[in-house]
Amino acid sequence: MSRREFLGILGCAVTWRAVTWPLSAQAQRSAKLVRIGIIDDAPIWDNFRQGLREAGYIEGQNLAIEYRSAEGQPDRLAVAAQELVGLPVDIIAVSGTVATRAAQQATTTIPIVMIAIGDPIRAGLVSSLARPGANTTGNTILGAEMSANGSNY
Repeated sequence: MSRREFLGILGCAVTWRAVTWPLSAQAQRSAKLVRIGIIDDAPIWDNFRQGLREAGYIEGQNLAIEYRSAEGQPDRLAVAAQELVGLPVDIIAVSGTVATRAAQQATTTIPIVMIAIGDPIRAGLVSSLARPGANTTGNTILGAEMSANGSNY
């Protein structure tokens, strides 16, 4: 298992709690189907989906996950994010700096949960870790960036 895969799995395990907390509050208010948008589905999202199941969210019952792919092309992330916003979804989950930026450019109202970000403050994604501001939250690995250009995409 590569460092990138390990950090992705770790990030997903932590991030599912960041997503399920607001969803739990929403579920208490209404019985509507919760729609989560994920850009670039990959094995790193397996722990995320497992965490949702453990929190009582089952795909096809009370949860719909919409997947959009950038097909490994960073320039296609904006299109994938716009498609999710147009559905619309309740939350957008992204991995990496470039995907987070694409989601931020696509919406200022839909919550964005980011994972596998080396330093979201330095990357300009959030104003602080304690109070990220706007509609973006998530976790950080608080280490060196994943690649030389500051992203893991």
